[in-house]
Amino acid sequence: MAKHKFHQGYFKPTNPQKYSGELNEIFYRSSWEQRAMKWFDSNPGIVKWNSEGCVIPYICPTDGEWHRYFIDFAVQSKKRDGSLQITLIEIKPAAQRVEPKYPGRKTKTYIQACLTYLKNKAKWAAAEKYCAERGWHFMILDEYDLGLKPRPVNG
Repeated sequence: MAKHKFHQGYFKPTNPQKYSGELNEIFYRSSWEQRAMKWFDSNPGIVKWNSEGCVIPYICPTDGEWHRYFIDFAVQSKKRDGSLQITLIEIKPAAQRVEPKYPGRKTKTYIQACLTYLKNKAKWAAAEKYCAERGWHFMILDEYDLGLKPRPVNG
């Protein structure tokens, strides 16, 4: 079975003062993350940002054990009224944001997609709770939010 090769590398910000973390260790795991990093770095409304700097504990329903969820990004942005807002951001394909459709039989691919979905739901619930306790926001961005594909029209 062929492994997927993702676009990965180190990101060098043009506005290093906006990054909170080790500048030489900003690593993107996909072209989608790289695109988000470029946007955070260049957007004047973003005051500070970091990559995988926020870790949230959660219980994974697939094994019942505690794990650590490394959020893709923590972003501090300036709101229209001048106040600051912290948002934790996860980047995931739209297909992983919805429950997998049963293909008529339990294939390995279907079972793996179900396990991934359950794990992601647990992570996102923990992130929502973590943010609510602090007055922060949590959002998941997919290929449509990142402008990589036009959003399908329902109808």
